[in-house]
Amino acid sequence: MAFPHLLSPLDLGFTQLKNRVLMGSMHTGLEEEKGGFEKLAAFYKERAAGGVGLIVTGGISPNMRGRLAPHACQLSFPWQVSKHKVVTQAVHEAGGKICMQILHAGRYSYHPFSVAPSKKKSPITPFTPSAMSDRQVKGTINDYATSAKLAKKAGYDGVEVMGSEGYLINQFICARTNERTDDWGGSFDKRMRFPIEIVKAIRAKVGQEFIIIFRLSMLDLVDNGSSWDEVVKLAKALEEVGVTIINTGIGWHEARVPTIATSVPRAAFAWVTERLKSEVNVPLVATNRINTPEIGENVIASGQADMVSMARPFLADAEFVNKAQENTPELINTCIGCNQACLDHTFAMKRATCLVNPRACYETEINFTPASQRKRIAVVGAGPAGMAFSVYAAMRGHIVVLFEAKSEVGGQFNLARKIPGKEEFNETIRYFLEQLKRHDVELRLNTRLDASVLQAESFDEVVMSTGVIPRKLDLPGFDSDKVVDYQQVLQGSVALGQKVALIGAGGIGFDMAHFICEQESTTLNPDKWLKQWGIDKTYAARGGLAEPELEAKHKQVYLLQRKTSKIGKGLGKTTGWIHRSVLKNHQVESMTGVQYQSFDEQGLHIVVNDSPQTLDVDQVVVCAGQESNRELQQELLDTGLPVHLIGGVDVAAELDAKRAIRQGAELAMQL
Repeated sequence: MAFPHLLSPLDLGFTQLKNRVLMGSMHTGLEEEKGGFEKLAAFYKERAAGGVGLIVTGGISPNMRGRLAPHACQLSFPWQVSKHKVVTQAVHEAGGKICMQILHAGRYSYHPFSVAPSKKKSPITPFTPSAMSDRQVKGTINDYATSAKLAKKAGYDGVEVMGSEGYLINQFICARTNERTDDWGGSFDKRMRFPIEIVKAIRAKVGQEFIIIFRLSMLDLVDNGSSWDEVVKLAKALEEVGVTIINTGIGWHEARVPTIATSVPRAAFAWVTERLKSEVNVPLVATNRINTPEIGENVIASGQADMVSMARPFLADAEFVNKAQENTPELINTCIGCNQACLDHTFAMKRATCLVNPRACYETEINFTPASQRKRIAVVGAGPAGMAFSVYAAMRGHIVVLFEAKSEVGGQFNLARKIPGKEEFNETIRYFLEQLKRHDVELRLNTRLDASVLQAESFDEVVMSTGVIPRKLDLPGFDSDKVVDYQQVLQGSVALGQKVALIGAGGIGFDMAHFICEQESTTLNPDKWLKQWGIDKTYAARGGLAEPELEAKHKQVYLLQRKTSKIGKGLGKTTGWIHRSVLKNHQVESMTGVQYQSFDEQGLHIVVNDSPQTLDVDQVVVCAGQESNRELQQELLDTGLPVHLIGGVDVAAELDAKRAIRQGAELAMQL
């Protein structure tokens, strides 16, 4: 067996898991859609059939006040059981096991009826919660137990009690948010009473042969969070009252430390699970940025944990475990941790999906059935859009020839993967290359398509996915060889001096600033990354925080923006703050409301707030967007063949691989 530890069974006494892989909780948005539970059933069924040992659903509230949003899902009444049965039956038919996560949002609720241990507003939500009365606390404990009992009736194999990430239970545990002076606050024994009573009440309602997972915050990453001794004490108490498995929780949502973004090193937090391993006897689950079977195998084989939790990797590939079982990990569509289609969608109240797998959460809507008429299709450009279309069209039975003018596939991903912290983009290129081979797509590198080739080879359709070219600025002095574009820098065709001005503060500008300032990618150096973000493996302070160790400044970088809005306003909702923090730590000087005048030997001449300035810089890097690369369009149209545009050649906005890959999938379904 290729991954003997990862794929070995786990005996829980009254039941057995077929392997050590837990599909972690993710809110998809289907929970609230009309007919969403049927779609959710299809989503989970594919993952169960894909071999995962145990699935945990997205968070379901035990009562109305605990809902994440006004219309979020809860399980409190018998009439709500039937829709959950649709999910559990689908999973069991596929040979899987599934637990329902019970999540009370507490002060993280996005509605005015929120409650919490104390009347303390969260920094990430607009509403101030009411402090719970003693009666409400006891009623909520009972609601957890009732929800678990109904989950059992609905056919779930167990429940996961969400006790981390800064939600209600975590709020009771920490003095940071618990200022009570009654039996539910004050000493740690009183603060931890709430989760203990919840588990006791659940166990009394569901009996012994029912999985109870507790998601324990092992590393709060906030000031005045739990101490290590408190984490251990709570873990032992949870074991005593009957939890089956303890899952690792890392960081509160309000923490200013990244925990799951692509720049976080793989398995960066497995050390904290390992630290608890010798303290308890129940199985422990390591989590966060575990996205390959090799990483999962190493975590378990090294004794850091008994299981590994992966959430987003099962958005990226439902067949993850089966592919590991068949020893074909190269065929896994790896999660790149971008958050663009999953968490960013969730926080925007949209259905989650996946940048690298647009079928995720659309299993009943996006399928590549055999085509009624087999066509010969030419695809021009092997970036994300072109590769995705080629694979999906070939899956439908079309004959696909993919033309790429350069010597390698990948398009803009070949540039993105050079940014520190974006090394995961290599995995998407690897995956699509494997799929191109697997589905017999003919790949012609170093080949510029022209009309004569199209006509000579009798193509039926043409798909243009030629991407974008950097936008040039027509200003005095901008024809200098010291004014370059971001592609030239990333391709290594120019060397930068010590003082650089970046024109454009969108995603490309931020990436360029990071590329210039970070001499060595800390993502590839986990210990250095932990120190950079102030994470203390010795756990000397509460919450596991320490003073960040920052790199010395070695270049002067200016990030300039024409708009007067906040720098980085258009960045991803869940990752933008990380990029802004990185640039702040590297002492990048940002300026808004900039009018660009000219460039000469003195530097870059600009006007800010009607005040002329000259930036003494060695070079200017233009990151001011891009234009569609439509050089071939008219020539291809003149052939009379149907020509379809996807990706950047269709819309040259901010580089958007999510849209490009999805367009490729949707067009492949249509042709």
